[in-house]
Amino acid sequence: MADRDLERGGGTKNRVDNNNNNNSYPASSYTYDPETHWTSWLVPMFVVANVAVFIIVMYINNCPKHVFDDQRKCVARFLGRLSFQPLQENPLFGPSSDALTKMGALQRNQVVNHHQGWRLVTCIWLHAGVIHLVANMLSLVFIGIRLEQQFGFLRIGVIYLISGFGGSVLSSLFLRNNISVGASGALFGLLGAMLSELLTNWTIYTNKAAALLTLLVIVVINLAIGILPYVDNFAHIGGFLTGFLLGFILLPRPQFGWLEQRQLPNNVRIKSKYKAYQYVLWIVSLVLLIAGLSIALVMLFRNENWYDHCHWCRYLSCVPTSKWKCDSR
Repeated sequence: MADRDLERGGGTKNRVDNNNNNNSYPASSYTYDPETHWTSWLVPMFVVANVAVFIIVMYINNCPKHVFDDQRKCVARFLGRLSFQPLQENPLFGPSSDALTKMGALQRNQVVNHHQGWRLVTCIWLHAGVIHLVANMLSLVFIGIRLEQQFGFLRIGVIYLISGFGGSVLSSLFLRNNISVGASGALFGLLGAMLSELLTNWTIYTNKAAALLTLLVIVVINLAIGILPYVDNFAHIGGFLTGFLLGFILLPRPQFGWLEQRQLPNNVRIKSKYKAYQYVLWIVSLVLLIAGLSIALVMLFRNENWYDHCHWCRYLSCVPTSKWKCDSR
């Protein structure tokens, strides 16, 4: 889905959040046909905003002004100050880590010690390079437009933004010296919301097992990609969990027949708009979401690193093999 993390320092590597998720909603048919079909405009606006921010970052980066080494030349110099950093520094065709930091990349030290909590939000609008940007925006279009058409811009916009924030919070709890950018958390939040929407609206789906299996395969594959080196899987996980809980809160559908009861006689009414289990999931998810984000933020601003409490958690983001080693982030 997304590249999320550009390594700080010498700039020989880029940490990326790969979510090669060009998958739309899992194929299934509805027995419930909502009356409203929304026009998608917010997701396209998100795409435009991300592209515009990337152009601004490249303009500020101004590679020709800062790179004079004959061995390290700016890429696509015909673009002028929009040209890319040398590939040795950023193979994703993008700006330097210094430019990303200046524009609001997530950096633990800046958030905790310099009270720059706004970086938890700004980092989801930044991208490490053209490859990163294209992968993210394709994923957003394939996933986001259909969800916005089904549930409207307000609910999908809230899920996108809060999931991005949740991914940033969890990522920052494990960050050490690197910086992190990208919409991985937000995009994984949409995936999580798709899963919880399927579960909470279970009774209105046909081909339930096929729809659930398809979505689970998509999620597992993308989380598995996250264990590759230089991939920030904590942003994936944080965004997914946040979106999963938000799906129970924001995406329940009325039980079958509730919308149609206006056409029925007055003495024939469905008393409750939602089923009992939907109300239970709504309450439990709201409590877990508020508690989880509150605890995570308290630990973050107390400058606690979760690697100190969970030594095996490193394997959630990178599994070392004979082919590669995992850095310490």
